[in-house]
Amino acid sequence: MDAKPKYHLNPYLAGFLLGLVLLASLAITGRGLGASGSMKDVVVTTVGNVAPEYAKNSVIFGEYFSAEASPMRSWLVFLTLGVIIGGLVSGIAGNRMGLNMERGPRLKPYSRAVFALAGGLLFGLGAQFGRGCTSGAALSGMAVLSTGGILTMMAIFGTGYLIAWFFRKLWI
Repeated sequence: MDAKPKYHLNPYLAGFLLGLVLLASLAITGRGLGASGSMKDVVVTTVGNVAPEYAKNSVIFGEYFSAEASPMRSWLVFLTLGVIIGGLVSGIAGNRMGLNMERGPRLKPYSRAVFALAGGLLFGLGAQFGRGCTSGAALSGMAVLSTGGILTMMAIFGTGYLIAWFFRKLWI
């Protein structure tokens, strides 16, 4: 088989470039990076389209519809679209595109999909409880030496290591 080798960017260079993006975001917009707000904008817009009267009279959704601009005009929506497009370009350029699912030898594809979906839902719920995703709370918070950002990053990685210990047998 003549398979093209898969290319991955050096992680130190990638981290440095991410830092430059974060610095540019702080300098240009006055705000750090964060993507969980874009999902909220999509949900608010969906509720507004499905049940407009409910959305306008709702305590939760009403504030989004009091302004002239649509919630989908948020810069976070465009940030998330850029991340998706950038990921696709990177996957194509690095020969990493495909419909395969990485999993351990003891894990069936259906179980892997269920675990991935459950993990994503829990992470999204945690982002809402924590008032931001890892990008916003940890990455941007640590960039400005916020105690909350540092504690958030410690909690994210600490919990990740703890949970990974329980599920490690599925990957070995």
